[in-house]
Amino acid sequence: PKKAPAEFLDVEIETALNLGIRFHPTRGSMSRGRSQGGLPPDDVVQDPDTILRDCERVIRKYHDPAPFSACRVALAPCSPFSVTTELLRDTITFARQHQVQCHTHLCETRDEEAYCLHAHGLRPLDYLEQCGWLGSDVWFAHGIYFNDAEIDRLARSGTGIAHCPTSNLRLGSGIAPVPRMLDAGVRVGLAVDGSASNDSSNLARELQTALLVHRVGTAVDAMPAQRVLEMATTGGARILGRSEIGQIKPGMAADLAMFRLDRIEYAGAMADPASAILFCGAGPRADYTIVAGRVLVEQGQLVGVDESRLFHRANQVAARMLQAAEDAL
Repeated sequence: PKKAPAEFLDVEIETALNLGIRFHPTRGSMSRGRSQGGLPPDDVVQDPDTILRDCERVIRKYHDPAPFSACRVALAPCSPFSVTTELLRDTITFARQHQVQCHTHLCETRDEEAYCLHAHGLRPLDYLEQCGWLGSDVWFAHGIYFNDAEIDRLARSGTGIAHCPTSNLRLGSGIAPVPRMLDAGVRVGLAVDGSASNDSSNLARELQTALLVHRVGTAVDAMPAQRVLEMATTGGARILGRSEIGQIKPGMAADLAMFRLDRIEYAGAMADPASAILFCGAGPRADYTIVAGRVLVEQGQLVGVDESRLFHRANQVAARMLQAAEDAL
């Protein structure tokens, strides 16, 4: 018999495990298609029962809650305008029963705000709170359009924010009030968002962008380099509920990103080497990456992966996708 095609999420998880990275995959979901007033086309949505059954399958197969785990699963309905209210409520209840985290995109655009007010009579955060989506087991991507009162509620509830400055600028979405969030005590980490709105998924560039963009309209000292580094390390670890990563000290996981600074672009910047990566480099690629004590990047190249072959294969796949899109017009 013909073998059933593998689920995309399974391929992603198994690839990550083979590479050796510490991975937090999210089982995404969309249940409200255009015919129901949602954003996605009807042919990419799933019914809630199918979604929750597969969430249970993925958790059972891959989720490892142990300290130093290489894979922890979270559940991720896509956005307020791509899932039903019932699925949002059922997902957070299901996740808490299985003790996994939940994630979605929130307050990324003014369009989303207008949609929630029109469809539900509530601002996005009010709507998500009504669905049970506040707490230390929840993090939202973006958070560009939270007001001061909402920022205080995020802080009190322990809800996390994944800040994606490059994506927000590339799409022209806006600039999240991250200094205000941090001052209020909101847990904030740095992220890259998806490749469709980032292009390189370069976390070092994300650090640089966060450093610079939050000095506009505020003050130069609103976003010092140390604050950015903390968001990218301990900040992200706190959002993911990981007390054993994000720092270099005894008892922590041996996870390191290492950058060579003996290059001309860093000349004269050795008084503060950590800040030099943010101010002087052009989104540098790590020279060495170590996860759980295992070297995964050596001298800037993935270990055990033919990057040239992967590059050409990705270009071939992209060309086929573009051709298929053109043929469908």
